[in-house]
Amino acid sequence: MDINDNIESPLRLNISFNKLLEQYETLSKSDNEHTKAKAQTILTLAEQYPELRHGISDFDVITEREKEIAILLQDIFNPLLTNNEIKAASIPFHDFNFNVSNRFKSIVKTAGTDFKLQIKNMPNEEFYILTCTVILNFCYGYDLNFKRPVYYQIPDEKGILRYYKITYNADFCEIIPSANAPKITQEDYEELLDNFENIEIWKEKFPPQSYQFNGFVISNMFDVTDDQSISNIKSGLIIDDNCSDENFVDTFHEVFRSLLGINSLKIGFSIYNKEDHTFNRVDAIGANSFLINNITSKKCTDALCKWSYNRLLNEKKYFSVSNVDNAYQKSNGKAPHIAALHKQGIKSAIFAPIANDDGLMGILEIVSPRPFELNSITTNKLVDVMPFIVSAVERSINEEENLIEAIIQQECTSIHPSVSWKFKEAAKKFLIQSHINPNEKPSFSKIAFHEVYPLFGQIDVKGSSDARNEATKKDLALQLSLISKILESISKTDKLPIFEQLNYQLEAFSSEINSDFKVDSEQQLISYFKNEIEPLFHHYLKKKDFPKAEIEDYFSKIDTNLGVIYHYRKSFDDTITLINKNMSAVLDDKQEEAQAMYPHFFERFKTDGVEHNMYIGESITKENSFNKIYLYNLRLWQLQAMYDMENSFYQNQNEYPISLDVASMVLVFNQPLSIRFRMDEKRFDVDGTYNARYEVVKKRVDKAFIKGTEERITAKGKLSIVYSQKEDELEYLKYISFMQSKNMLDDDVEILELQDLQGVTGLKALRVSFIYQKTDGGNVFYTYNDLMNEIKG
Repeated sequence: MDINDNIESPLRLNISFNKLLEQYETLSKSDNEHTKAKAQTILTLAEQYPELRHGISDFDVITEREKEIAILLQDIFNPLLTNNEIKAASIPFHDFNFNVSNRFKSIVKTAGTDFKLQIKNMPNEEFYILTCTVILNFCYGYDLNFKRPVYYQIPDEKGILRYYKITYNADFCEIIPSANAPKITQEDYEELLDNFENIEIWKEKFPPQSYQFNGFVISNMFDVTDDQSISNIKSGLIIDDNCSDENFVDTFHEVFRSLLGINSLKIGFSIYNKEDHTFNRVDAIGANSFLINNITSKKCTDALCKWSYNRLLNEKKYFSVSNVDNAYQKSNGKAPHIAALHKQGIKSAIFAPIANDDGLMGILEIVSPRPFELNSITTNKLVDVMPFIVSAVERSINEEENLIEAIIQQECTSIHPSVSWKFKEAAKKFLIQSHINPNEKPSFSKIAFHEVYPLFGQIDVKGSSDARNEATKKDLALQLSLISKILESISKTDKLPIFEQLNYQLEAFSSEINSDFKVDSEQQLISYFKNEIEPLFHHYLKKKDFPKAEIEDYFSKIDTNLGVIYHYRKSFDDTITLINKNMSAVLDDKQEEAQAMYPHFFERFKTDGVEHNMYIGESITKENSFNKIYLYNLRLWQLQAMYDMENSFYQNQNEYPISLDVASMVLVFNQPLSIRFRMDEKRFDVDGTYNARYEVVKKRVDKAFIKGTEERITAKGKLSIVYSQKEDELEYLKYISFMQSKNMLDDDVEILELQDLQGVTGLKALRVSFIYQKTDGGNVFYTYNDLMNEIKG
């Protein structure tokens, strides 16, 4: 059988020792008699068997000349090293070896009779291309580097796969183009550079067996199982898809078995939950946790003894248990991690912390059913792989956080950081449910916080509804005026009676706007403009020339989206938008300070002004650190924040297109309540009928009147503090006194009773004037009236 049968290669292979014999011809002229004599012996042998020089391609002949080939290669294959070196003569990139060292023979024999030696890590097409790059180097001088590591994968006596890297010595071979080999030009070379994956182009330039290979290569093999195992671990962790594959854990077992040389070991993982101080099982990849005996979650202090806890969580160092049964007896079964291992029939184990600069993220657990297989010496082999595991866990945690955030965004909308932990807990449960029961749709847990104190405040544009109506009336009056002038111009040329009727209708609309403007008046006018006026104007634009300029001017003033003039309303809307933007910016800046003092829930809304809700309490912070001093501090902060918004508004009133006033109010609610996130509305609301009273007051109080009057409790230039309990009154009078000492509030404090609201009685209010201060740092203070006089002046 010929070597070249069933091989697709640009080389026709011919095992020849000519290059080696040329070396011996040189040595035969050596001054060293021993060297000279040995060389002459080799050359004499070669003369007896000329096929050794001319080349052999028949397997049977190679087997027949096995003894002579061994003599020829004795200097290269030192008999003294044959039991140590993993070495063979061979053909490059093929699985045919001869003159194999004893150690190589033993390794292959141990693998079993069913084992077939085969080069790994390179597809057949890449072998073909690799051979072509060798030809480019040998025959044309192009230094095209396409070297890839090639290796054998051979099981040892324990069944553990071991990796042997192959390196070739090509000193004793040559490559010669055949007569039909296409000549490779510079253009061919450049084309090949851009077509690595196009095997047909390579075969076109290098047809099968178009070059002659004469010689042999020396294959030196090295056991690189540790390095390859580390590489496999790295690859498995880097490729995201592997981590979610059901075979991922089994693959991980195999590479760790190769790394540590233990066929029976198993791998487990447990993730550290910093917030709950627990170890959790990793459900996503189907991995067991031997530390917590495969339950869902366990407190760290319940899973570890004091020493192992400190070792893993504080020192972040590995430790091993080489004999679990012995350790169990010594600890009398009281060491939790030893008891867990003993219960599962584990005899030796290693626990390795997966940690970065931010702290512990999880535990890698390696266990064996035999004592002493895993020990402190074995543990040192993990040093090279742990950085990759740490990186993979970091990435996995980031991806889980992103996924959790995505679920929260989908289920709940944007969440304030102070309560995000609660949503993350629910999202984690959501994920676990989806992994455990993939065929059932998981439900998102109820999100609620109990015993929290509410705070509400608003800075509202005073008389915004009247201002908006006034702007609307001005726009409509302007539009009616323009229409009237155009109709008057048209009627001078086209003296049609209908124009008198149209003018009569316009005068009626103008009168209604000024004296009896209703909710539906605007819509009636918009309909009238669209159905009666616009068709008429378009007709005159097409048929007549005399009103063209006036009509085009009219349409240029119409807002294309609204179909009406939008001038005064735009100034109003722009002013409201700018007020909201500026006030929100002030409040957001102040909120950063407040959150740094003590975490609490915060949300704000833009209406005709800015409203904000806050909730503070133990169930939100989850740190067992809440004290009412933080509530009192937040109440004082809220008053100061209201002052800063008011002061900023009036100091920057020249920025606004129209002049408006604002009124500030806070609502005090003395009792703690419960809040619940409403999934349908994507927002927090009070929970329970008792707590609903707070929401009723919050929605209606700014429209409340002072008892016995028609005066609203909110007033421009004043801060209104609405409450119901005497203790609240005394508390807020202290805050007012403090702010008076800072020249923030005036001395005109009023204590007022409010008229009853629907379903709510007994409300009172403190009201006090602001003292405004220049924001450029000057010590100039103003009452509201002083400030208005200066602005007008």
